[in-house]
Amino acid sequence: MILLDGKKTSNDIKDEIAVSVNEIKKRGEKVPHLAAVLVGNDGASLTYVGSKVRACERVGFNSTLIELPETTSEERLLKTINDLNNNNEIDGFIVQLPLPKHINEEKVLLAINPNKDVDGFHPENFGKMALEMDSFIPATPFGILQLLERYQVETKGKHTVVIGRSHIVGRPMSILMSQKGPAANSTVTLTHSYTKNLSQITKQADIIIVALGIPEYLKADMVKDNVVIVDVGISRVPDESKPKGYVIKGDVAFDEVSKKSSFITPVPGGVGPMTIAMLLKNTLIARERGGNHS
Repeated sequence: MILLDGKKTSNDIKDEIAVSVNEIKKRGEKVPHLAAVLVGNDGASLTYVGSKVRACERVGFNSTLIELPETTSEERLLKTINDLNNNNEIDGFIVQLPLPKHINEEKVLLAINPNKDVDGFHPENFGKMALEMDSFIPATPFGILQLLERYQVETKGKHTVVIGRSHIVGRPMSILMSQKGPAANSTVTLTHSYTKNLSQITKQADIIIVALGIPEYLKADMVKDNVVIVDVGISRVPDESKPKGYVIKGDVAFDEVSKKSSFITPVPGGVGPMTIAMLLKNTLIARERGGNHS
């Protein structure tokens, strides 16, 4: 069993990005600049945005964090997005989800300039991705592809089962794994909460990508030997014996499933760190596409 180490791989990618940033600086050109908009004070979002800002520092990017109160109106948020769209200093930006209930997420995502949409959530980018055109690939699926590619996991002709059909992971993953290219060319089955006899399908899978948000959902009796497991889930499970009062669990019962796996991602330290690394990679791509802005 080989661990698909997202922490190590994401650090490798950040080192590669830092080298590119140094080259940009040597040429006296504008350094990549990522902005993040955070509305309200959701604990998980605060942690996540904080780690994005630190990652920017590490690779030599400029970063801007725009914090808006929970009560911010949709109109005010849309104005902030418009300002970022028109700010030539900013190469890419993200609006951290989830947003407060009174704000229409779809309207917000549509307002982002697709050329600065480094999360890859804009329908224009999603459509281009589906058609195998140049676009920003959503950071989590992009990170999964990189893990599979860098660990030389054989995907060609393999049966990949994706569990979960969210627009952020499951749906794009099912499209990407069936496309041409490295870490692709597989036969994909997309499953979800209405799928009947799910374990019959997962038992046939060579590769399983789980993005459900149900802790330890995938058990050893649902997989065959030598399966490749990518666990996207991350849930806080209450545990009084732990200092924080909880433990982080993935969607896979790691201890039992890992014994049957050829490759498996740990949680934490698997897909999570890769997401941030690929957000930086997308920002570098946005900067390169945007001309030199020297």
